[in-house]
Amino acid sequence: MTASYEHLVVEQEGPLMRVWLDRPEVLNALNDEILVEITDLFTGLQGTDEIRVVVLGGVGRCFSSGADLRRFPGRTTPDVPLGRRRWRGNTGLRAARAIADADPVTIARTHSHVLGGGVVLAISCDFRIGADDTILRLPEVELGAPLPWGGTPLLIREMGASRAREFVMFSTPLDAAQAREAGLLHAVVPAASLDAEVDAWVQRLLALPEESVAATKQQFRRYAAVTRLADLSETDAELGQRVTDRGA
Repeated sequence: MTASYEHLVVEQEGPLMRVWLDRPEVLNALNDEILVEITDLFTGLQGTDEIRVVVLGGVGRCFSSGADLRRFPGRTTPDVPLGRRRWRGNTGLRAARAIADADPVTIARTHSHVLGGGVVLAISCDFRIGADDTILRLPEVELGAPLPWGGTPLLIREMGASRAREFVMFSTPLDAAQAREAGLLHAVVPAASLDAEVDAWVQRLLALPEESVAATKQQFRRYAAVTRLADLSETDAELGQRVTDRGA
């Protein structure tokens, strides 16, 4: 199953699908269009037995430079109803959750800069394999906004509240070794070996019994669903709008 997208390159090799963020001219910045495409693609993987593993990477010089700031031509949009602003603001949340909820096992292939929303998409994957030049950073607070897209509860779950608080609040960059130690990367290899390492993880996953892998992923998804009962990420967009409106 393959589909054609404007901002994604999709390659299928049997039970493996490779998905590439394909906006290299803007360092794979995430605009509404690519986020909608990500949501569509990963939602479409629900209920399929054809694809067992999906690798998400970025074309060009980096994985992703984060949200495309050109999405925000002004700090306030009083002419747009709040409900519409909230819906648009949650476009990234829908993309991240589509990745997290996909039936296949997902692997983020990271290299160079992984910023802002790019971090959220990467940690929405089940596994993250990084080149040794990977740098993770969340600039949102420095830019005057809270971290959106459900990133905060994801980070708390993946790295613990104490580390997540420092990472988010101070926009502290993490190099590949630090991200590995914090639990945000599962493996770090030289950039020249990245594809070989990702392929090795893919083959390890495909060699496991399909039913037990699917059941194990379902266990983790059920736990995530329980924790979402207290997750207010849907209000991230409204909260961010209020903060930026105050600063306008």
